Amino acid sequence: MPSKNTLKIYVEKSYYHIYNRGVNKEPIFLNEQDYKTFLSYLKFYLSFPDLRGDSSQVKVAPSKQLKNYADQVKLIAYCLLPNHFHLLIWQNEFDRINFFMRSLATKYSRYFNRKYDRLGPVFQSVYKAVLVESEDQLLYLSKYIHRNPLNLLPARSLLAGLAGYKYSSYPNYLRLFSQAWVEPLDFINSTYKSFVEETDERDLPTIKSVLIEEI
Repeated sequence: MPSKNTLKIYVEKSYYHIYNRGVNKEPIFLNEQDYKTFLSYLKFYLSFPDLRGDSSQVKVAPSKQLKNYADQVKLIAYCLLPNHFHLLIWQNEFDRINFFMRSLATKYSRYFNRKYDRLGPVFQSVYKAVLVESEDQLLYLSKYIHRNPLNLLPARSLLAGLAGYKYSSYPNYLRLFSQAWVEPLDFINSTYKSFVEETDERDLPTIKSVLIEEI
């Protein structure tokens, strides 16, 4: 029987929670360079050519050029952890996420295997995808994604440290910085920080049980 959320229903103009982990739950990010490389691929695939800042890029044959999904896919939120990642994505056509995720996984796997002189799959399996079906689900999913680093933070910082986690879109939502290739939810307001960092977590187990299997 296929694992939960591997059988995907794609709908145009819809939001999806996308996630995956390393094969055998092994790390997929071993150091800062790995995180930055994955983020650089997100930026490349999701930025229009004139926003990449690579006007000096060496020209290559059309068959070797990387695809671009800037007009097809929007990245709403993300979080990278040592052995897994979460993405909240919007697509304009029913199959754009599939092509985007294939490109991203293939590109990063080649980088990872070459860097660490290894063979075989980097990720556990094909990515998982969950269709977001309501605004409430969308809001609580963004909270879940942005709280993911809690277990990595020193006990003394905890919630206060979420805003400083470097591999999450949370600082975009707090307007601490802006990544042009990330498009935060447009209905977020000044109460979002307290919403994410509130200590009452009774809503989180429900959201998690509905949205994903255990990472």
